[in-house]
Order: sequence, then C-alpha cells, then structure tokens
Amino acid sequence: MGPTDYLREMADGTFKQVNPFTGTQVWTVPGRGDRPLGLTAVAPKPLDEAARTSACAFCSDRYVQTPPEKSRVSLTAGRWVSQHGLPLGAVLSSLAEFRRIPNLYEILPLEYWRANYDYRIRAADRARMTAYLADPAGREHVLELLTTKVRADQRDGLSDDALLERDASAFFGGTHDVIVARRHYADEASNDSQLASSGTLNVDEHHQYVAFTIDAIRDLYERNPHAQYVAAFQNWLKPAGASFDHLHKQVVAIDERGVQVELELGRARVNPQIYNEAGVDYAREHNLIIAENDHAIAFAGFGHRYPTLELFSRSEHCAPWDHAAQEIRGMSDLLHALHSAGGPDVPCNEEWHHQPPGVDVAMPWRIMIKWRVSTLAGFEGGTKIYLNTISPTALRERVVTRLRELRADGAIAADIRIGDDANVEQSPLRYR
Repeated sequence: MGPTDYLREMADGTFKQVNPFTGTQVWTVPGRGDRPLGLTAVAPKPLDEAARTSACAFCSDRYVQTPPEKSRVSLTAGRWVSQHGLPLGAVLSSLAEFRRIPNLYEILPLEYWRANYDYRIRAADRARMTAYLADPAGREHVLELLTTKVRADQRDGLSDDALLERDASAFFGGTHDVIVARRHYADEASNDSQLASSGTLNVDEHHQYVAFTIDAIRDLYERNPHAQYVAAFQNWLKPAGASFDHLHKQVVAIDERGVQVELELGRARVNPQIYNEAGVDYAREHNLIIAENDHAIAFAGFGHRYPTLELFSRSEHCAPWDHAAQEIRGMSDLLHALHSAGGPDVPCNEEWHHQPPGVDVAMPWRIMIKWRVSTLAGFEGGTKIYLNTISPTALRERVVTRLRELRADGAIAADIRIGDDANVEQSPLRYR
C-alpha cells in the first residue's frame, strides 16, 4: 500500500487498512462480521424498583461507598447547578445528576507523585480535607474507605489518626477521578438488562456530562504541574474494561504524553494538516462521512483494531476547555447521536484526544468510539495485523441507517446532517 493508500478493497471484498496516525495494519475479511454485535442478556430478571438506586457502589443510595465527592452537577427547578466540595451530610441529602469522585484505586496514586516529584496537594484541598474530617460522619466515612483500601498488613500498627494523616489526602488532592452519571438503569427499564448508557441520556443531560468532564480535565492540569497529559475515557460494559455496568467516565493525570500522542506529534510536525488530509478529507473521498453539524464531523474510522467512529471538532481551538459553549454542545450532540446509534448493548471504549499543554503542534480535539465486538487472538499477536470484523463502509452504512431512525423518533439533536445530507467541504477542520 502506498503512503496515502490507507484503505484498499481487494477483489474478494477484503479491506486492507493502515491507520495514518499510528501505522496500525488492519484487515476486514468478508463474512467475519455477520454476527450480532451487542451482548445478549442471559435470563434477565424483572427489575426491583429498589435496585434502580442501589444496584452498585455508584448508585445514589450508596454514596458512602465512594470517596468524598469533589463536585457535582444537579438539576434544580429546571436549572443545571454546579457545586463543589460538599460535606457528607449535604451529599447524602440531595441527588446529583453527575458526580466527580476520586477513583478508589488510582492508576497513579498520590504516593507516586509524592515519591517521584515531591508533589503536595493544594492548600485549598488540604483545607477541605481538614473540614471534612472534622465532621464525625465525614471522618467515619473516610476511615471506612481506607479500611477497605488498605489491607491490615499495610497498616503496620498505625492508629486511625496516623492512617488518616498518611492516606486520606489522596481522596482530596489525587489526580485520578471518576465522572459518574445518576442512573444505573434506563428510566423505562423493566428488567435488569436495560442499563442507562450515554445514548439513553437526553441531549441536555449528555451536554452536561461532556462539559463536566472537560472541566475535570482542565482542573487536573491546574492542580498537578507535573502532569504531561490528562487521559479521558469511558469504558462501557465489562468486555470494554468496565468494573461497573454503571455509566461513568474517568480522567487520569499522567507524567508522560503516551505513545499515541508521541506518534501523532511526529507525523503532525511533518504535515501540520494531517488531521484534515489523512482524516476528514480521506474519509470524505471514500464516502465514510457519517454525520456532521456546524461544530463537529463524524466518520467511520479506518486502521483501527475495532470498528471505530471518529468525531472531530471543527473549532480553531485545540484544548476542549478553550472551546466556546456552542462548540462543546455541537461535539456533545454528535457524540450522543453516535452512542445512540450503537445502542446500550454494544461494549465500547470512548477515547478523548487533545493537544497537551506546552506542545507547539496543533492537534484538534477528537473523540473515538471503539466497539469492542471482537477478541484479539494469536493471529494478531503473531503478525501485528489486526482483524476488524466490520469494514469502514459497512460501519458507515449501519450507523447512518440507525441515525436516520433516531432522528425520525426525535431521540437525537435535530440539527445533525446525516449521511448524504452532510456537505463536508475540503479541509473543514480549523485547528491551528
């Protein structure tokens, strides 16, 4: 395949693909995708009404099973309200639509940052911790969580006060957080297989979910000066790596940019317009555009290990937190539509990509949805050629068809232009 021949159909219908940003080689062989995509529920049970709010530790009746809340978004008298650092009593006496809580088991724990960078939590976070622990209920809450997290042999004879002094600060100044949605089950659910997913939120709820996540990313960069990158992602269902079948995203500060960013930086330095030319323009030329609105474009991706929907912001800004409100809404609406088209039964990873602070190469904000509908095996391990069960063209047709049905039902934003109705111009991304 030539240097810009990222997608080639063979005579028998096999698609050979190369990812323009990573060089990953992928084949789609005819017939291997002729199977149901979603998980099939095994003997679903009628839904107990109490389970709607208590099915897992992320549910609203079990707030005390998660670390002290950093912030929340609530819907009060028809208005969206943000609150930060509430005491435990206020957390337990009200209902949040979205909560930001520390991850109980961080990828990079606070001790990592302390030991390697002499990192200290901010004065404001230490003050919040002091106030939280001064409340007897708050102190008991934190101690119970630390008892769950820290094994008895790790306490090494520490008193409760010493344990709190050593480990509690991770709950107030750590840099791996979870953004948790309110519902475990869809509002109309009648059995325990009908989960609430990104696509079952309404468009306003989804917009708040995305905006809240953006604010968390920005905040982690601000609170940890040693963070080179903040990864944002969503694992939906256990085959995609989720610990709970409860809708949530994660934001994680790390001290390296990561292989994906470094690979892209190398290519973008050589060709600053690679995201237009090898992304949206190439998709347009090969009839892979799925949908667009004034602020975002979605297409069927190529060169991915799994069927992938790619969503690009059209903004001139690269950092999500620098986007105007209407630009964030445009990205959210199209992301919501793509999730709705996949449906709540398809395991998937949602990956956010953005230009890290301090990087001198423009990299547009974009989000990928990867359907985890196949399992990597020995062939992929031995050849590093990956078998993707759905070709980009088949993926495009499947999603376009479903989006039209959803639009007719009023389930997605009305201003989305779908399939052939999209009129994507040459090099439409305005990042700079």
